[in-house]
Amino acid sequence: MNLQNRITIDPAICHGKPTIRGLRYPVEIMLELFSSGMSLDEILEDYEDLERDDLLAVLAYAARLSQVKRIETALAA
Repeated sequence: MNLQNRITIDPAICHGKPTIRGLRYPVEIMLELFSSGMSLDEILEDYEDLERDDLLAVLAYAARLSQVKRIETALAA
């Protein structure tokens, strides 16, 4: 299974936010857990129905979203 296929968007699940395999685990929550310092193994311990590839898909999804050509910044006065 392609990692990107693990991230699903369904208007009937979590208000249409991207989730992992439709399991009601929003991508944003998993990213918050990573950013809080939790390791992949710690998250998998807490969420037993998730798989390693699910979390790798979350990271791949975030990486893809961050691929922008240019970000406008406000100039300091």
